[in-house]
Amino acid sequence: MIAGSVLAGCSSGKDTAPAQQAAPNSGKITLYYLQKQGDQQYFVEQAQGAQEKAKELGVELKVVNLGQDANKAITELDAAVAQQANGVAIVVPDQAIGPQVIDKAKSAGIPIIASDDVIKDGSGKSAAFVGFNGSAMGTEVGKEAARLFKAAGWNAADTKILSAYKQDLSVCVDRVTAAKKAFDADSGAQIPVVEVGTDNSPVDAQNRTGAALSANPGVKHWVVWGCNDENETGSVTALANAGVAAADTIGVGLGAYLTCKDWAAGKETGNKAALFISGAEVGRTAIDLLVKKVRGGTDLPAETIAKTTIVNKDNYKQSGVNCS
Repeated sequence: MIAGSVLAGCSSGKDTAPAQQAAPNSGKITLYYLQKQGDQQYFVEQAQGAQEKAKELGVELKVVNLGQDANKAITELDAAVAQQANGVAIVVPDQAIGPQVIDKAKSAGIPIIASDDVIKDGSGKSAAFVGFNGSAMGTEVGKEAARLFKAAGWNAADTKILSAYKQDLSVCVDRVTAAKKAFDADSGAQIPVVEVGTDNSPVDAQNRTGAALSANPGVKHWVVWGCNDENETGSVTALANAGVAAADTIGVGLGAYLTCKDWAAGKETGNKAALFISGAEVGRTAIDLLVKKVRGGTDLPAETIAKTTIVNKDNYKQSGVNCS
């Protein structure tokens, strides 16, 4: 599921990803996984995958849910340093704390991997990263939405796009921007976009989409995408609550872990497809890379990108989507 790419660096190590100073360790290894929004299903599965890999490799892993609290991220990183952690994977609640996070890890000689959301040091250099390519994901979502739009035979004049996402998160911006570009190219239609700013949760997406619908009366058809499954399913739910028929909604999720719920229940739904991403695989990979660094001194790859695939109600099970 994971394809890694290592950016070349000079022999001095100055061009490698920051914070990789820890010497090889053959003794007990304790790692930390600090996660924003750790109660979301994607991150729950990520933690499970990480714990599975830690157990397999014989290392201790402590997972911490940061919620959306950037201050807690700093406090928990300080705690990990105080507990002499051998390595840290982190999904930051706010990318603005990147320089502080990287500096703390570097000063303590602890290797650190940014999981899911890129973080950079004060000079603009990215920490080692494992996760997904936001633009590539958005492109796949946009292509699938365009395919479904053309298949539906809708008129562009009575169609609008709902794009729901956390607007200050760079990976979200990358995803929805790429989705629109791909949709325009593949659909051959120019459709207005209604942008909905959210906190990336389904409840907020639903509430804010409801308000956006009130400001956009008379639209017959809706294409929906977002930064994640939470946004897309929340917006589709808002459309359904407003009386928009499932047949008049083309929702393409990003994650598949929530879009699949309607499919599993056999419901008629506006959730027509999703890009499947595996949080568990990202978690496993982050731990594997950290252990290789701590035990063998293997440099952390600058970027390790996970694979994705489009799924729908007919193929999600065989594609491995966890819809429990």
